Amino acid sequence: MALFSKKEKVALDLQSISTLVSEGCILDGNLKAPAYARIDGQITGDVMVDEGLILGEKGSVLGNVITKEMVVYGEVNGNIQTNSLEIKATGKVTGEIRTQTLQVENGAVYNGSLSMTQNNKLAAANKLPKKEQKVIEVG
Repeated sequence: MALFSKKEKVALDLQSISTLVSEGCILDGNLKAPAYARIDGQITGDVMVDEGLILGEKGSVLGNVITKEMVVYGEVNGNIQTNSLEIKATGKVTGEIRTQTLQVENGAVYNGSLSMTQNNKLAAANKLPKKEQKVIEVG
């Protein structure tokens, strides 16, 4: 038995959600949330979540997203800055991505530019610089 063993990381899908924007909800404005959030509705504005964000299949964000980890089942039209990003088969992202790790399932769609670093720090700024977009279609 190790006294100082690392705790196993719990998957984002299994985290306790502190903020929920349910299906049918429409938010015009910026969203800032502590801990973990799930979006199944529509947000027009920037999203900043301290820990992690799940964007459900019916969820959409028209704006920039800054969080530590993110899983995309829905649609993002804006830039994403995160340490870990998963784009699921139903996910669609249009914009610049800055991340340390990226997983893209077969069938997912990504249009934009990608920047990956090993020591990515979350920016305090709400807006990320826009660059020339390239089209990459997976699936």
